[in-house]
Amino acid sequence: MIQPTTEMKAPILLIEDEPAVLWFVRTALERNGYKVVTVSTGAAALEILGEGDYRGIISDMRTPGGVDGADVHDWLQANRPDLTRKIIFITGDIANEETAATLRRTGVPHLEKPFLVRQLLEIIERTLGTAS
Repeated sequence: MIQPTTEMKAPILLIEDEPAVLWFVRTALERNGYKVVTVSTGAAALEILGEGDYRGIISDMRTPGGVDGADVHDWLQANRPDLTRKIIFITGDIANEETAATLRRTGVPHLEKPFLVRQLLEIIERTLGTAS
C-alpha cells in the first residue's frame, strides 16, 4: 500500500472573502476528500503561510485589506517558492485589464466565477493532484 506524502495530507489554503463562494468551494473540496483551511483576506493568508505546510492555495484575485491574489503570488515567489506552482486563482473580474495582466504574468491556472464543482475539481486535480 502506498502511503500518502506529507504534502498530500496537508490542507489546501482557501483565500476568499465572499462567504457564499467560500462555503461553496470549501464544501466541494471537503466532500471530495481534501482538507481545507480558510481565510478571508490575503493579509491573513500571508500570516499563516509562513508557519504551516499547505498542499496548495486557491485564492480570489481581489480580497479586502490591501493584499490581493497577485500579492500572495509574489510573496510565494520570494518566501515559499515550493508553492508558486501550486496556486489557483478564482476571479469574477476577468475583464479587468489589471487582472488579465496578472494572469498573463504569473501563468497561474484560474477559474472565472461563476464556476461548476466539476470545473473546480478538474483544475484542483491537475494542479494539486487527487485527494487520496
